[in-house]
Parts: sequence; structure tokens; C-alpha cells
Amino acid sequence: MAKLSAASSSKTAERTVPGVGPGQQLKQRLKAGGVLIGGIASEYIRPSLVKLYLQAGFDFLYIEYEHGFLTPTALVDTVLCARDNGLPVIAKTPQLERAEVAKLLECGIVGIQLPRTESRVDVETLRSYLKFPPSGTRAIAPGYGSSGYVQPPDWEAWMREQDQETCLVVHIETRRAYENAEQIISTPGVDMVYVGPGDFSIEMGQPGRYDHPDVAIPMQKILELCQKYNVPFGTTASGPAAARAWVERGARFFETTDELGLIVAGGKRLVCEYRQFCS
Repeated sequence: MAKLSAASSSKTAERTVPGVGPGQQLKQRLKAGGVLIGGIASEYIRPSLVKLYLQAGFDFLYIEYEHGFLTPTALVDTVLCARDNGLPVIAKTPQLERAEVAKLLECGIVGIQLPRTESRVDVETLRSYLKFPPSGTRAIAPGYGSSGYVQPPDWEAWMREQDQETCLVVHIETRRAYENAEQIISTPGVDMVYVGPGDFSIEMGQPGRYDHPDVAIPMQKILELCQKYNVPFGTTASGPAAARAWVERGARFFETTDELGLIVAGGKRLVCEYRQFCS
């Protein structure tokens, strides 16, 4: 992989701890009390996007793998580039299914985010897929991206390391999940809780109105449950002002916007600037 610029290299050095994998680094930074900002990849997924997101200063990469159309080769190449440059990767699994989760883990993704998490059973099932025996039922497959394409000489040590690396991200976005929020959040093994305001706003009768009280108040209650059980809470804010308010309340991470939104926003801004003297 090509080297990053000096500025990007310094940012990578700040987020990278020698001998500690990206999953553990992600957990350590959340435990230290910082607020992490994630960039989303939805469609134009390539190693070059990783380099651009690193230059922008994102703390982690979130891959939209439920709705996005991603080729396996592009996905693996992008995740490998992120790992080589100290950028942790979280991905939404398309469904709660062993093989789907296994493929994401083996390509080197450290955080698995489960859409429509609705019960403690959902969380326990995902945890089983993430962890090796005796804690779970993950099948051994060293020598892929999760081990840097190196065969670990000590399988037991590598399995322990992988159990520490993997990150279980609950995704609350339905009314049923809200009703079961405490049993979900209190389940052992939950590392992060994300509230998806898009579908959550629909479920609460206010489609797209992220900051409406019918949406924001239930989200606040979920945040308070996260604080009660010492689990980092995150969301996608409607904008910087809303994000600041969430941080003041205790939010710890954001999945912000994807390359599609950034292209449109940047393009519109540039065209608007030119129109001022070209029209």
C-alpha cells in the first residue's frame, strides 16, 4: 500500500497502538472517553476511499452492507487497506446468519453491526458467531485478512486475541427494539449501541424528522440506558448542531455520512460558488 501524507500519517500514529489490533484500539478509544467520528462507505468502495477518509480525519470506517451493492473483491481490498493504515472497520451484516458474519470477520472487519436488533436472543446469537469456543461458536479460519494473511503459530493465543478484537454493535431502529432496549443493552458482550434515526423516525411516526420530540425523546431514553450499563451510544445526527447536543448528552460515536452524500454536498457547494459569478 502507498504511504500516506505526513499529516495523515500523524493522525494514523495517534490512533494506532503498536501490537494492538484495530478492534481493541477502537474499544480503548471509546473507553478513554473520546467521541469517534465514522465515515460511511455505501457504493464507491475502494482503497482510495480509505485514503481520502484518512485525510479527512475519520476515526473509523462504517460499511453499509445491508443496502449497498458491494463486490466481494472491492470489499476485501478496502478493508485490507483500512487495516494497513490503522482505520478500524465496522460493517452492517445483511442478516443474522453465520456465514455472512464469518465472511465479514475473515476479511478483517472488526465490528459487526446488526440491523433491526430486537431482542436479547438476537444479541446472544450474534455474540456466538463473533467469539470462539468456549465463549461462542465461531469457526477457525486463520490465514485470511483477520490475521493479515499470516498463519498464526499459536491458535489458542490467536483465538483469544480475536475474541478481544471483535466488536458487537447493536443497531436499534424499531419500536420493538425500543420496547426491549434495556434487555438488549444489558446483554453481556454488547460493545456499542447505535440508534438508526432513519427507520427509528419512521417507526415513531415522524419519517425523516430526526430531531422531533417523538424521535429524540425515546433516543434520549436509550442513551440513558447505555449510560446505566456503561455501553457507548452512537447515532447519525441531522447536522453539526444536533451532533453537538448529542455529545453534550453523552453520545460517544457517530456514523456520519457516506461518499454519495459527500460528493453531492461538495458538488453543490462548488457549483453554487461558481454560479455567483457565471450566471
